[in-house]
Amino acid sequence: MKQPIMKYLSKISVALGIGITLFTFGCGQNQKADAQNIKTPNSANKRNISDAKADVKLDKIKLPENFKIEVWAADIPNAREMTISEDGIVFVGSRQEGNVYAVIDEDGDGKADTKYTLAEDLQMPNGVAYKGGDLYVAEVSRIIRFKDIKNNLNNPTYEVVYDGYPTENHHGWKFIAFGPDGMLYVPIGAPCNICESENEIFASITRLDVDSPNPTPEIVAHGVRNSVGFDWDPKTGDMWFTDNGRDMMGDDVPNCELNHITEAGQHFGYPYWHEGSVKDPEFGGKGGVQSDYIAPAAKLGAHVAPLGMRFYEGDMFPSEYRNQVIIAKHGSWNRSKKSGYVLSSLNVDGSKASGEKVFASGWLDEEAQEAWGRPVDVQEMKDGSLLISDDMAGVIYRVTYSGK
Repeated sequence: MKQPIMKYLSKISVALGIGITLFTFGCGQNQKADAQNIKTPNSANKRNISDAKADVKLDKIKLPENFKIEVWAADIPNAREMTISEDGIVFVGSRQEGNVYAVIDEDGDGKADTKYTLAEDLQMPNGVAYKGGDLYVAEVSRIIRFKDIKNNLNNPTYEVVYDGYPTENHHGWKFIAFGPDGMLYVPIGAPCNICESENEIFASITRLDVDSPNPTPEIVAHGVRNSVGFDWDPKTGDMWFTDNGRDMMGDDVPNCELNHITEAGQHFGYPYWHEGSVKDPEFGGKGGVQSDYIAPAAKLGAHVAPLGMRFYEGDMFPSEYRNQVIIAKHGSWNRSKKSGYVLSSLNVDGSKASGEKVFASGWLDEEAQEAWGRPVDVQEMKDGSLLISDDMAGVIYRVTYSGK
């Protein structure tokens, strides 16, 4: 019998000996950074980026009234997922560069001025997560850990936590985050556009006990084609995730999805059903009926490529944004008219997600059908401002609000 996921996670937490202190403070993915001076040592892997130039068109970005966007850090090639230490160090993964960075606002002026390159030549190190002073990085087939990273920025070394994930590159890059149970959540994308794999770990979300001497992935959700973003509802503790829909079914089908996990082991349809109601023309006959699978909480549009997402918990933005989900839509690559290239926000109430609105747009020139930037991830700082990574422009933006 399937257990409600929060009860299930609570049992796991007890079994792991995770107390209230770790539950509240140990989930580094949700920690917010203080705006404060951070002094770091000089070393060969440190660069001053205070004068780095960014090839961006901020005048094209449209935001709601009284919001402002600036370049927080430039010269961050292929900036992808972000995670933040408790004192404000922003760690950034990349997909194509193979590098991992630490980006720091040393003088506390609201813009980054220092970049450390922590690792090079890794295999698609898209995912980063911070917990208990350690930085975790996801490659295609393994999870690595930089211990006590804040005190070793000038001499970073890592150890392998787990190296048994599949080696397939197709959808092999990963977004990772620590959940309220202290476990590291790691998605395993489908090794194809559309296929039925014999290995059940494909098209799933797993979790890993990184403190175990012999960590073994546990599948939390099935039928997830390619999730590159997730977070936990601060009200309920439930997990929500974005999922990228399959290609080659036309411009408008199927929708990408925002999904809500209520029980461990749920199946979200891939490769048999898409967006909850569209039967796959190749594999639909091999699966169950529509009601066997969990329908999305929200349909996000076809080919928009929703990636990083976070629940906004800050106080800087107007009150209506609190507990909304903010999603980075990276943008389509094979649609006849491009879609995505925006940030959107949705209201979440229990299991319902509704009222999607465009929060930030302008990275795509609609008339010319050319993009100059592609948002990847969003991450909230302790002051309530919002960081946005852009892997095309190689920058991190900061959005602030001044209407109060």
